[in-house]
Amino acid sequence: MNKLVEKLYQNQALAKDELIELINCDKDTQEELRALAEKVRYENYGNNIFIRGLIEFTNYCKQDCYYCGIRKSNLHCNRYRLSFEQIMECCKDGYSLGFRTFVLQGGEDPYFTDDKICEIVNAMKKTYPDCAITLSLGEKSKESYKRFFDCGADRYLLRHETANKAHFEKLHPPKQTYESRMKCLEYLKEIGYQVGCGFMVGSPYQTVENLAEDLLFIKKINPQMVGIGPFIHHCDTDFKDFPDGELDVTLKLLSIIRLMIPKVLLPATTALATIDLIGREKGIKAGANVVMPNLSPVSVRKDYSLYDNKVCTGEESAECRNCLERRINSIGCKIVTDRGDSKNI
Repeated sequence: MNKLVEKLYQNQALAKDELIELINCDKDTQEELRALAEKVRYENYGNNIFIRGLIEFTNYCKQDCYYCGIRKSNLHCNRYRLSFEQIMECCKDGYSLGFRTFVLQGGEDPYFTDDKICEIVNAMKKTYPDCAITLSLGEKSKESYKRFFDCGADRYLLRHETANKAHFEKLHPPKQTYESRMKCLEYLKEIGYQVGCGFMVGSPYQTVENLAEDLLFIKKINPQMVGIGPFIHHCDTDFKDFPDGELDVTLKLLSIIRLMIPKVLLPATTALATIDLIGREKGIKAGANVVMPNLSPVSVRKDYSLYDNKVCTGEESAECRNCLERRINSIGCKIVTDRGDSKNI
C-alpha cells in the first residue's frame, strides 16, 4: 500500500506537500484510495445512501461571483421566485416520496427577508416535524443565521469555495471578501448548525497547492458535510472559456476527504453526473454517501442554471427519485428514507 494512503487510513495528519503528492497520484494509488474510502464509508454508514430533496426556490442573486450563471450581472438569466405555496407543495411531494431532509437553496435574494425565510422554515418544521431542514442561502449576518436556527433549521451549507485568499479574490468581485466567507462559517458553527462547506474542483486559477490548502482547511474546521464537485463553465459568465474540472481529480478528492473525516456526509453531486453519465455512481464508489435530487417544479429547473448542461432539469420529482434508486441499487447500495444526520459530531 502507498505509504501516504496508509497514513491517511490510519487517521494520521498529512502535511501540505504530502496532500499534493496524493492529489497527483497515479491510477494504482487512486484505486487504493478509492477502495479504502468505500470501506470506510461502509464501516460508518453501511450501504446506506441518504437522499435530500433540493428545492431551488429563487435564482435572483445580489452577488456577482464570476463563475456563476445566476450572478446579478447575467442579463440573459430568466429569473423566478417560488411562492410560499409552491415551496410547501414541493415539500408535500417530497415527503410522499420518502424524503426526510429538505434543502432550501437559492441565490442571495433580498426579496426573501429574514421574516419570509422564518415563515417558510416554521411552516416546514411544523408540517414535517420528523424532517431535517437544510438551508443554503449564502452569506448572512450572525443574527439572521440565529433566527433561522431558532425557527427550526438544522443544517447550513456554505461552500468556502477556496481556502486561499488570493484565489478567492480571483473568483469574486472586490466587495465579496474571503474574510466575510470565513466569518460566516465561524458563525454557523458557533450557533450550533450541522455545517457543510466545500469547493469547486478545477475552478479558474486553482492550483494543486490550493486544493491541498482546501483539504487542510476542511480537516481543521471538521464539518458535518463537505460538498465538492467539478467546476463547469457557464456560457454567460466571465469564465465561459475556462476548461471544466476533471472527473478523476474530483474522485480522488472525495476519497481523500472520506479518509480524512470518516464520518462526514459527502454528496455525489449533480455536477458529477453532468460531466459523466455515471458520475454519481463513481462518486459513491469513491466514498460519497449523499445524493440530492431536485424537487423544484420542472417549469423552473432549467432556470436555476449555475453552470451549463445541468442534468435532470426535465424530470418530475418521482421520476428523478426512482431513477436514482435504480442507479444506486445497481452498485450495491440502497437509498434510505430517514433524516440521515451526520455522525461527525
